[in-house]
Amino acid sequence: MMKSQVFVKIDRYREIYGIVKQLRTKLEDAKQVLKRIKELKDQEDSELASWQNELATVEQKLMTVSEAIAKQ
Repeated sequence: MMKSQVFVKIDRYREIYGIVKQLRTKLEDAKQVLKRIKELKDQEDSELASWQNELATVEQKLMTVSEAIAKQ
């Protein structure tokens, strides 16, 4: 298969190069935002798990107290 040559005016080349450079920058920005969102989600998941554990502990203590009161 033969490769064909493409001729582009220098000013168009610079314009296209600038656009590609902007796209790379925007892509890197998006990757950083996504990384930060994941970090926040992981932190949120950790907090929710901690709250669930605390509620389970409180529930267990409440059941123990309730059983102790019911025996009397």
